[in-house]
Amino acid sequence: MNIQLSDQFTYKKLLRFTLPSIIMMIFTSIYGVVDGYFVSNYVGKTPFAAVNFIMPFLMILGAVGFMFGTGGSALISKTMGEGNDDKAKRLFSLFVYVSAVLGTVIAVLGIIFVRPVAAFLGAEGTMLEDCVTYGRIILLALPAFILQYEFQSFFVTAGKPQMGLMVTVAAGVTNMLLDALLVAVFSLGLPGAAAATAISQCVGGIIPFIYFCSRNSSLLRLTKTKFEGKALLKACTNGSSELMSNISMSVVSMLYNGQLMRYAGQDGVAAYGVLMYVNLVFLAAFIGYSVGTAPVIGYHYGAENHNELKSLLKKSLVIIAIFSVVMLIAAECLAKPLATVFVGYDQKLLELTLHGFVIFSFAFLFAGFAIFGSSFFTALNNGLVSALIAFLRTLVFQVAAVIIFPLVWGINGIWFSIVAAELMAAIVTALFLFGKRGKYHY
Repeated sequence: MNIQLSDQFTYKKLLRFTLPSIIMMIFTSIYGVVDGYFVSNYVGKTPFAAVNFIMPFLMILGAVGFMFGTGGSALISKTMGEGNDDKAKRLFSLFVYVSAVLGTVIAVLGIIFVRPVAAFLGAEGTMLEDCVTYGRIILLALPAFILQYEFQSFFVTAGKPQMGLMVTVAAGVTNMLLDALLVAVFSLGLPGAAAATAISQCVGGIIPFIYFCSRNSSLLRLTKTKFEGKALLKACTNGSSELMSNISMSVVSMLYNGQLMRYAGQDGVAAYGVLMYVNLVFLAAFIGYSVGTAPVIGYHYGAENHNELKSLLKKSLVIIAIFSVVMLIAAECLAKPLATVFVGYDQKLLELTLHGFVIFSFAFLFAGFAIFGSSFFTALNNGLVSALIAFLRTLVFQVAAVIIFPLVWGINGIWFSIVAAELMAAIVTALFLFGKRGKYHY
C-alpha cells in the first residue's frame, strides 16, 4: 500500500509511514555505538574516553545537515501542499547544493582547529592526541555526513522513506563491517575506527545524491535552481530548533564531560559515553518518528486540513507516550547487559556506569514529548517556538541542572540533572501546544 502525504492517517498508517524514519535514525545512531564498542574493547579506555570527548565538537559541525533537512523539508512539503511541485524541486536543489558547499568549508576549518578546541575543552597528553587523530579523519567525510542527515528528512518528503531506510542500512552495515575488519582484524586502532565511520558516512551521503541527480520515481529531483535568500533564511529559521538542539546537546555534553572529569576523572567520561550511546539510540526513535510525521503535518497545514492536523497531533502524543514507557522499562532491564558490553573489562567503571544508568533511564519518560513538540512547530513553519523548546530542553535546563545538582548530590546530581531537564522541557512543550491551539486550529 502506497501511503501519500495527502492521506488521512490511522494509527496503523501513521506507524507504517514513520517506521522507516525511525529505523533510519536508529541505524545512524548505531554508527557511534559500534565505534565505541570496538574502541573500548579493542583499543582501550583512554581512546574510548577521547572519542566521547571530541564527539560533541564533531556533532556541532554536522548539525547544518539537520537544519537544512528539517527546516527545508517543512518548506518543501508546505509548497507541495499548496500545489507548486516545480518550486518544491527548485527549493530542494538549492538546499542540497548550499549545504554541500557549507560542509566543505566547515570541514576545512574543523581540521585546522580540532587540536586547539580539544585542548581548550581539557584534553591533554595521550587523550589529546587521540582526539585529534579521530577528529581529523572523521572531518574528511563531513560534507557527506551533512548530506546524509539532510537526505534522511528529504527522502520522507519525497515520498520514499523506504529508500532512505535502505541507504541508511547500507551505510550502517558498512560501518559495522569495516569496524570489525579495521579494528578487530587488522588492529588499526583508533584511526581504523575513524576511517570506518568516515567511509560509512560517504555511503550515506553520496548514494542519495546520485539517486536524486538521476531520473527517479520520487516527488523530488535535483534540478537547476537559483539563489533564493528568502527561502534559505526561511529554511534556516524553520530548522533552527534542530540546529540549536544539536549544538546545545553537544555543548552540554562538553559541560557534562568537564563536570565528570572533576567528580570522577576519566572513568566518569567513559561511563557518560556509554549512557550517551544508549541515549542516542533510544532518542533516535523519537527523532525518527518526529522526522517522519513532519512532512505530513506540513502538508496538511499547507492544505488547511485542520481536522487531520488535530488528529495527527492527538495520535502522535498517544504514540509518544507508549514509546516513553516502553523505553523506560527496556532501559532498566537492559542496563547491566549494555554496560557490560562496553566496559565489562573494568569492574569499577562497570559499577559507576550501571549506577548512572539506573537513574538516567527515567529521562526517557519525558524526552519524546519535547522532541516531537519542537518538530511539530517546525512542520507548522513556526521556527521561533520550535527553537525555543529545543533551546530550553537541550541547553538552559540541562546547563542549570548539571551545574546546581552536583553541588547537592555529587556525581548522582549529574545523572539526576538529565531527568530534571527533560521533565521541565516536557512541561514547557505542553504549555506551548495548549497556547497555540487557537492559531493553528489543532
